[in-house]
Amino acid sequence: MSGERDFYGVLGVSKTASQAEIKKAYRKAAVQHHPDKNPDDPNAEEKFKELGQAYEALGDEEKRAAYDRYGHAAFQSGGGGGGRGGFHDPMDIFSQVFGGGGGGSMFDDLFGGGGGRRRDASGKKRGSDLRYDLEITLEEAAEGVEKELEIEKYASCGKCSGSGSRSGSGGAKACSSCGGRGVVAQQRGIFIQQATCPECRGSGHVISDPCGDCNGDGRAQAPERVSIRIPAGVDDGTRLRSTGKGDAGLRGGPAGDLYVFLHLEDHDIFQRDGDDLFCEIPVPFSTAALGGELEVPTLTGRATIKVPPGTQGSTTFRLRDRGMTSLSSGRKGDLHVEVQVEVPTKLNREQREKLQEFTESIGEKNSPMQEGFFEKAKRFFDL
Repeated sequence: MSGERDFYGVLGVSKTASQAEIKKAYRKAAVQHHPDKNPDDPNAEEKFKELGQAYEALGDEEKRAAYDRYGHAAFQSGGGGGGRGGFHDPMDIFSQVFGGGGGGSMFDDLFGGGGGRRRDASGKKRGSDLRYDLEITLEEAAEGVEKELEIEKYASCGKCSGSGSRSGSGGAKACSSCGGRGVVAQQRGIFIQQATCPECRGSGHVISDPCGDCNGDGRAQAPERVSIRIPAGVDDGTRLRSTGKGDAGLRGGPAGDLYVFLHLEDHDIFQRDGDDLFCEIPVPFSTAALGGELEVPTLTGRATIKVPPGTQGSTTFRLRDRGMTSLSSGRKGDLHVEVQVEVPTKLNREQREKLQEFTESIGEKNSPMQEGFFEKAKRFFDL
């Protein structure tokens, strides 16, 4: 037992802590590491058991005195503490501290009636919530769309109408293996582990005349088509909830919910920032110099912008109300169009000569951006 952690350290309290401080520390840590709250953490159950042992040892004045004197040996059979034996079920300790073991307690509020409390007499249990990840286009997000999803889920058994009973009259009774708790205790050395009852599969009840199609569960897996309306303005990561479209409940229990997580596909032209859209459009050198009109794409068709003479590269034009619909207000964002002046890359001899004549004719004074830059950089050339 020399490798075991100090119980005071497990709870994060000092050796002079009061009973109230020990209880408060246990309550906080037990909720944090409860297995039902950490289904993906393989170490949560061991942490939870360790917390239960620490609180059982330190939460009682007599046991605490024995622990302070003999350490972990006080709880080993035949140890210096008088042969107190192993620890109790950590779930029972948790239930006692949080007022569990009955209905309507804080224990029920924290874990939805789980953790080993007795089920109702029918063995009904709410179905699981389901997640569905859906990709949509930017156009669909802008205007809203209705999608039909095909989901593999538990549906109510048609033969027994969800009751799980062949006769349809129910016939549920408390499981004799777990006493209606849905979990059974298994001894592992000094530890006691809880596992789902193999007889009732966690429901706490068994059906005396189980339905042949669903084996008494009242449900069976089947594909189902679900229609969902996606409102205009949704963004990447938006979560939509469809009540009652999750797994059917066990033996007629209420169905869970379906959560649809939206993912926006990358667009070839537009980038989104909130309710505004941004894009870059090439403009011919001649149009930038002389001015003219430029057709630009929008999510709802084409639009025209007026390019004034002498437009420089990276100039941005704003088209009001051509962006995304706001999910909260319903108003439209703007479309920001940044022009990129396109310089010819292949010139023949005649074109090069004419361009050279043009350059000489306008002189340096007709390049305000270049003139301003070199004025600022002049001191670097004088070094």
